Amino acid sequence: MITTDFLSALDRFNLVVSKRVTSKYSGARPSTFTGRGQTISDHRIYAWGDDFRLINWRIYARTDNLYIKKYEEEKNMVVHLIIDSSASMNYGKTKKFDYAAMIGVGFAYLAMKSNEKFRFATFSDELKMFQPKRGMSHLADMVEHLNAMKPKGKSNFLDAIKQYRKALGTRALIVLVSDFLYDPEEIASALRLLGEQDIKVVQVLAETEKKLSISGDITLHDSESKTVLRTFISPSLKNTYLQMLEEHSAKLRQNCLQIKADFYQITTDTPIFDAFYQMLK
Repeated sequence: MITTDFLSALDRFNLVVSKRVTSKYSGARPSTFTGRGQTISDHRIYAWGDDFRLINWRIYARTDNLYIKKYEEEKNMVVHLIIDSSASMNYGKTKKFDYAAMIGVGFAYLAMKSNEKFRFATFSDELKMFQPKRGMSHLADMVEHLNAMKPKGKSNFLDAIKQYRKALGTRALIVLVSDFLYDPEEIASALRLLGEQDIKVVQVLAETEKKLSISGDITLHDSESKTVLRTFISPSLKNTYLQMLEEHSAKLRQNCLQIKADFYQITTDTPIFDAFYQMLK
């Protein structure tokens, strides 16, 4: 069950985005479009038809050349929240999907407080997208939809991103939340498709996945492939598993580094406020 009790605690945080974003909506963020703002971004030679009020007379006094000021136009952005809803997310004492959904809801709330539009989507073997909107009613619809979802199907991250990138008309903040327990090459290919966006990649793992706090004779059920494996988890096998998981996460972290995306690994036993402190500090 996805709760929203933690949202008021997020008010102390600001939705900070380091890159410039573009949108057709007026707002509080600088874009790469040249427009009528307050911050001078550059100058160019005056051309017939330009507004003479934009002429920089100081430069003219020094050079006898007419240059006009180019301003950064203030723009809003759209926050995109893409959450894994595959069967593997239906695991853990606190379900990974519920925890991932709360991360998505938290970013949506911060976007709403900053008067930004936000769009959310879920993916497994298919992608479900919702229109970008502002306001509390859109946030309430998001919570209602996520609470009604039952994680199912297989993760198809690459196809989901191929479809989703068609909805990225401007630069934006993209928050990707998944356990990312699938092919690192698929993840790398998908992330490269997003281009020069501001991206946060959040890997959500159950505590038992991260620490493997089980041992002895175990029957394992793969929630996506439906295969069953009976095995004995010895100390040696546990060490091998933990090493493989660390190597997998390291590859994911490296893939993020290559495209200048932020990477976070969070376990579901982490208080949600502490998770946001880690992601936004």
